[in-house]
Amino acid sequence: MKALQIVELTGPDTALRVVDLPDPEPSHFMTPGEGVVIDVKAAGVSFPEVLQTRGQYQMKPELPFVPGSEVGGTVRSAPEGSGFSVGDRVAGFCVLGGFAEVAVAPVAMTFALPDVLDFAQGAALVLNYHTAYFALVTRGRLAEGDTVLVHGAAGGVGTATIQVAKGLGARTIAVVSNDEKERVAREAGADEVVRSDGPWKDEALALTGGRGVDIVLDPVGGDRFTDSLRSLARGGRVVVVGFTAGSIPEVKVNRLLLKNTEVVGAGWGEYLFGSGLAYGREVGDAIAALIESGHVRPPVGARFPLERAAEALHLIDGRGATGKVVLEP
Repeated sequence: MKALQIVELTGPDTALRVVDLPDPEPSHFMTPGEGVVIDVKAAGVSFPEVLQTRGQYQMKPELPFVPGSEVGGTVRSAPEGSGFSVGDRVAGFCVLGGFAEVAVAPVAMTFALPDVLDFAQGAALVLNYHTAYFALVTRGRLAEGDTVLVHGAAGGVGTATIQVAKGLGARTIAVVSNDEKERVAREAGADEVVRSDGPWKDEALALTGGRGVDIVLDPVGGDRFTDSLRSLARGGRVVVVGFTAGSIPEVKVNRLLLKNTEVVGAGWGEYLFGSGLAYGREVGDAIAALIESGHVRPPVGARFPLERAAEALHLIDGRGATGKVVLEP
């Protein structure tokens, strides 16, 4: 099979090689002997892969390795009793190995892909939408009628957060940087849009009648963090997902006392693996319901062949991506 390997830790331009490898065995390092073999039609590209090309991600496999954590495709083979049959359309979370023509995902992290979504949208489902659900519901304690402010709202996690929040009965305020990203956020379902280079905190307060928002979902970090705290209502939560801006903010904890607010970490991977993957099936069922209700429709912003993976990674690294970026082997 054709696959993309990271062969050195020198960044997207030089770290990647397209190689021929044997097809993977129907097993998986997370659940030996329990893998679903998937013919990959699309592989999701995310910020962790950018970091992996530089050796900056917390998971550091031995070189060379095939990156790629999520795929959309068809079942080539599946364990007996898994519920999957040859030819089924699926979305799978494989952790590694997705940037290839064939990949393997654990049964527990393989999900039926409805016909209403294409394979590229399937490659957008697990990492972004499961993260959004985990951050909003499990960590953020989202309630129907809450207002959620979303940073990086036109990106993969941002658009997923908007759609999940809307599907669960929340109002959403999207923070974006330009007209194109505003268009993407509005198409994802954002109720209101404010600009990151303007007085977005004041605008968020005005849009809530001075009350403030219930949840801020922040995959960006950087220098906007203090204003995120200031934008909260009494008892509000800033849920931290990541730091695509590069810098990790610090909290002056006295601010948390002013309106009994919270800063909450949302490490979906840590929670998932700590649960023995059982949590993944729970969230998968919740996302399936949101797909059926019409709320979840992952926007795909760019598609590349394997040979142009460096361009895909640069698009994400430069914060130019909208929706999901995918590779199509």
